[in-house]
Amino acid sequence: MRTWANRFLCIVLALSLTLTLTGCWDRRELNEIAISVGLGIDKVGDRYRVTVQVVQPAEVAASKGSAGYSTPVTTYRASGATIFEAIRKMTTISPRKIYASHLRVVVIGEELAREGIADALDLISRDYELRMDFYVLIAKDTNAEDLLELLTPLDKIPASKIFNSIQVSEKAWAPVSAVTLDMFIRDYESKGNNPVLSGIKATGNEEKGKQKSNVEKLQPDARLRNNGLAVFRMDKLIGWMSQEQSKGYNYIINRVKSTVGHVPCPSGDGNVALEIIRSKSKMRTEIRNGKPHLTVDLRVEENVGEVMCKMDITQEGVIDSLEHEAEQSLKDIVEQTIEAGQKTFKCDFFGFGNALHRSNLKAWKQMENDWDEHFVEASVTVTVKVDIKRTGTIDNSFTHDG
Repeated sequence: MRTWANRFLCIVLALSLTLTLTGCWDRRELNEIAISVGLGIDKVGDRYRVTVQVVQPAEVAASKGSAGYSTPVTTYRASGATIFEAIRKMTTISPRKIYASHLRVVVIGEELAREGIADALDLISRDYELRMDFYVLIAKDTNAEDLLELLTPLDKIPASKIFNSIQVSEKAWAPVSAVTLDMFIRDYESKGNNPVLSGIKATGNEEKGKQKSNVEKLQPDARLRNNGLAVFRMDKLIGWMSQEQSKGYNYIINRVKSTVGHVPCPSGDGNVALEIIRSKSKMRTEIRNGKPHLTVDLRVEENVGEVMCKMDITQEGVIDSLEHEAEQSLKDIVEQTIEAGQKTFKCDFFGFGNALHRSNLKAWKQMENDWDEHFVEASVTVTVKVDIKRTGTIDNSFTHDG
């Protein structure tokens, strides 16, 4: 009898607890919202021009030959004195409210970037509904609106294509850097570092690239391509790094996961491709004779990926020669990148100021307000050590006479 009474009491308590549960009062049904995956921000005169790339679920899910929309995404555009106002104004042309919690990329036009992007990013950083895992990019030589209207092969959703290509390229190549909004804000607020963002541009015929036929051809009329790194002073774009400088930048800040380089064959009649499999960089800033001295210590492990000359890797001294050539090549890239920072951009976007802050707080306090001026005058030491681990499944080149 006691057992049944206990069971009855548990049931009553469980039912009572359900009375305290609340429903999903702020839920949003899928058929009531337009999911935005890409946001573009430009400025025309004194007004912001905002473009959103919205997924059309019926077309994305549709199989070939089924009925649906003409493209997997559509774009909406509106202008306003503020970005918030422009986005809300889109309800005059969109049948659903724009929902931006699934943003993959925010693209900013180059003209606006040169004017300054802090105000443009205020809404995005302030909105509690937004996740901070999207990438911020600069539209090189064009505006964000045109880039977000291009249709891409392989990935049906262009914004997802941009996001994925940034991730893949950063892991397998080196002149690309995936930067989220949080990372940009961190560098923007730091006195010892300036922000860097990846660039993206359209190649080919942009107008034809906006048509569905662009994804139906073996060779599309237009493509989206990752294109170098944009250097900022505070929130203003001041220039672009070359591909080699972009690679050097990622070596310096220890963000190279893997990439491929090449060195000349010892015989001088071809090249040897080397795959970087591990890279470790340490930067230091110290004071020498009252001036900053910058040090970069780079350790790299590589594999031989391709031999395009007559060479026997098993011969004594061949690996040592390749390692020496690779060390000198990387040293040149890193030194030229720092030189570009000092002479071309005239600002520290590597974080040497932060390194001084960590190692010598007293010196940093004296230099922090005009650190970029001290950075330009700093001396530099770069050391590189390369270790070739593997040469592949064969010892000799196919063209080796033996």
